Amino acid sequence: MSTRHPMPFGDAPMQGGGRLFTLWAPAARQAALLHGPAAAGRELPHKLPARREADGSWHASLPACPPGTRYQWCIDGELRVPDPASRSNPQGPHQPSVVTAPDAYAWRTAWRGRPWQELVFYELHVGSFTPEGTYAAALSRLPRLAELGFTAIELMPLATFAGDWGWGYDGVLPYAPHPAYGQPDDLKRFIDEAHALGLCVFIDVVYNHFGPDGNYLNAYAPAFFSREHQSPWGAAINFDREGSETVRDFFAHNALYWLDEFRADGLRLDAVHAIVDESSPDILQEISTRVRGFAASSGRALHLVLENDRNEAERLANCPRPGLYDGQWNDDFHHSLHVALTQETQGYYAKFGADPVALLARVLTHGFAFRHGEPSAAPPAPLGALVQFMGNHDQIGNRAFGERLAQLLPSPDAAELALLLSLLTPAAPMVFMGDEFGASTPFLYFAQWEGDLRQAVREGRQREFSHEVPPGRELPDPCDVASLQASQLRWDEAASPAGLARSRLVQSALQARRQWLQPLADSLQEAGHTAERVDEQALRIQWRYGGGTRIQLEINLGSAPAAVQPAGQAQADEAVRAQDIFAYRRSSGDQAAWPAWSARWTLIPAP
Repeated sequence: MSTRHPMPFGDAPMQGGGRLFTLWAPAARQAALLHGPAAAGRELPHKLPARREADGSWHASLPACPPGTRYQWCIDGELRVPDPASRSNPQGPHQPSVVTAPDAYAWRTAWRGRPWQELVFYELHVGSFTPEGTYAAALSRLPRLAELGFTAIELMPLATFAGDWGWGYDGVLPYAPHPAYGQPDDLKRFIDEAHALGLCVFIDVVYNHFGPDGNYLNAYAPAFFSREHQSPWGAAINFDREGSETVRDFFAHNALYWLDEFRADGLRLDAVHAIVDESSPDILQEISTRVRGFAASSGRALHLVLENDRNEAERLANCPRPGLYDGQWNDDFHHSLHVALTQETQGYYAKFGADPVALLARVLTHGFAFRHGEPSAAPPAPLGALVQFMGNHDQIGNRAFGERLAQLLPSPDAAELALLLSLLTPAAPMVFMGDEFGASTPFLYFAQWEGDLRQAVREGRQREFSHEVPPGRELPDPCDVASLQASQLRWDEAASPAGLARSRLVQSALQARRQWLQPLADSLQEAGHTAERVDEQALRIQWRYGGGTRIQLEINLGSAPAAVQPAGQAQADEAVRAQDIFAYRRSSGDQAAWPAWSARWTLIPAP
């Protein structure tokens, strides 16, 4: 089996062996295709004038164009730009694109995906997951993750960006996998082998802005950017004004491209709260509808996940529905848990500072603590549609020194409790790379910017974080390769006694999840979940399922034992019927006082 996603831009094969190149450049007066076999850094030897269509598209066709052919577009006789829909730009966005043969890769694994209820996410950054920073090196670590019980790998953005290394959120060629990680076929092989291990692969995509280096669109297609709306990174993408039909098609096809041509199992859409679209249906609804249609026609289970600070529960559904999304990263879970354990209240943690345990209780029973920036009094969000974590690339990397939560806590027990809480709720769990073995390495912000941009980023980090730098220390330079190297996982830690013990804990928790929570997932009730405050730092949570079955969590988030009132008759009767599912630092006999940093999960069957 081979795959090639058809799209109305970029390069496409023609009957008879030729190739058609299409560029939307409505602001260009002239456009020509430069092409040929020239070596990297050399001028392409051939120039073919393109013809313009009424919609601003330019076409050029070559009767013979084998894979490996290098090409660029020349705008108005001067500016040389890559194809914005390039499938490969091996020397980065300032150099020519390269024709590929996407249908030459023969997929080995017959794979239809997994249902949402089975997903346990593992977020990784290809460039720092291993010292080599490649798909091939990351592939060698996948059997271990499958053995631990993870079922979905989430890759941080892969779109080509300027420089060799960075987080990936400043991509400028959304269709070209970043060359430092390997060739497009290397990514396909990674996904193919992941599927053979029973692992889904999700790709993080950025549809809210283009990066600042290597983005040439403003020169020939300014309609890609809004004149009315702004984003945190400048002009917003134009999804709702003149010319937006082509822009919307460009991004909708990009979503389909990763799912079709690379057979990814899902996408995580970055920071959709920064997308402004006043049309109906909006771009998020359109992408979902088109992906749902493709999933139905292909017979595959495909999933869509949002990052959305507005916490719009109305965009989520417990089953695949056109226009809606399967899941959303739940920052409210992380923030309330983080503040409860660390007492940090700076920045965006401030609104969680008054009573983080109460907010965590609301999150565990209603999904969100806040919606649209305000305290949430709305009906519960679908708990099963949320993705919960003790850390991710943002929450670790957007600190001055990139510390993981474990480095901020007084005891490893507190870190393990936080990890277990993220794994054993009705929500989909996610673990950031290394946390499953207690990695000591930070995850710093790093990007290989040059020139004025490099200086601006350095100065920006100083303004944001200099107050957090203690005497005798310096803020890590994000543009120094040392920041990347410091963030690379040390796999010897995974093989240490402590690393093995942490991994066994994760493995046992995920086994309990598969045995007890997963079979009940389809019967999770939409409402009626309850939280009881039993001590300052202790909660009793009950999640309700069909037929009267409940899962109960008793958790002490404090550093001292929690004094618990004697159980009433109803609770005593329930305790007789309850069946232990999982426990951490607590036995079933610990009733009057729950030990510090402890938790116990039980199944309460229907009466």
